[in-house]
Amino acid sequence: MSFWLDIGDFALKALLIVAAIGGVAALVALAARGSREEPSEIGLRSLDQRYDADEALLKMAMLDKRGRKAFLKARKAAKKIAKPDKRLIVLRFKGDLAASAAGRLGREVDAALSVARPGVDEIVARVESPGGTVAGYGLAAAQLRRFVERKIQLTVCVDQVAASGGYMMACVADKIVAAPFALVGSIGVVAQVPNLNRLLKKNDIDFEEITAGEFKRTVSIFGEITPAGREHFQGKLDAIHGAFKRFVAARRPRADIDKLGNGDVWLASEALELGLVDEISTADDYLLRARPTALIYEVFTHPKSGRLKAWLMDAGSSLGDAARAALTRLGSPPLT
Repeated sequence: MSFWLDIGDFALKALLIVAAIGGVAALVALAARGSREEPSEIGLRSLDQRYDADEALLKMAMLDKRGRKAFLKARKAAKKIAKPDKRLIVLRFKGDLAASAAGRLGREVDAALSVARPGVDEIVARVESPGGTVAGYGLAAAQLRRFVERKIQLTVCVDQVAASGGYMMACVADKIVAAPFALVGSIGVVAQVPNLNRLLKKNDIDFEEITAGEFKRTVSIFGEITPAGREHFQGKLDAIHGAFKRFVAARRPRADIDKLGNGDVWLASEALELGLVDEISTADDYLLRARPTALIYEVFTHPKSGRLKAWLMDAGSSLGDAARAALTRLGSPPLT
């Protein structure tokens, strides 16, 4: 009897855990759906003020009374000195497979373009992405390209990874700055499509896919992939790869695209010699070194909601983006 009671107790606990997980998933899903409708707004923060505050906090803590008094006096005098005319505007892009942040990036580019002055100001885009879909990262790169078209200096900083579609975005810039162990490159194309046709045939399950157009569906999850269909699909991948290589070659003239366009990745310290990046530095240090010659601001977007709701929406959004990325990878060859 004790054995069956233990089994029943375990089953009840398992049921409660599953129900709790299901409830949280439903809540996150609702929040994710709401996040698509929730308006967002542009924010602007002064990184100079953050740097000044951090410096003041540490120096005031480390100095004696006389030193603090002298520091405050010098700080007050420094405020009267004319500030640099140049403005450095920072944007951030953290990419997933679907490049779902491209829409947000577009709005931030709109805002930055409204104030950035050609030939005077500089845009610094902090890009982190392992790549993803062709259409998504093509759009993200095009958003950054808008600065170059308007003669506004664009620098892309990479601290961890800008591979494939992420590197396509970086290539738009006038200058690429990367941390020593950041990964860059992956100039290639891959498409991954599971095929269950043999499994269906083995279990005597019929599958019919009705299309209009010879090449409407050359590669299918459930249908049989014919040699002609596979050849056509491979041709599309080769065409995209060729366009990707030409895109990089036009913007990175020092890079030997015939050698580097093989889908491989490199550490930034290696990529510097290969012409894939221009400078080795972390983004933080690049910004810190720019302080004497420019006023530094960061543009960002954030939802108009409370903290809890914002957290739920972010979590739901991540799950939704992952699902969409999986579907997108089946319908559009990814640059990854």
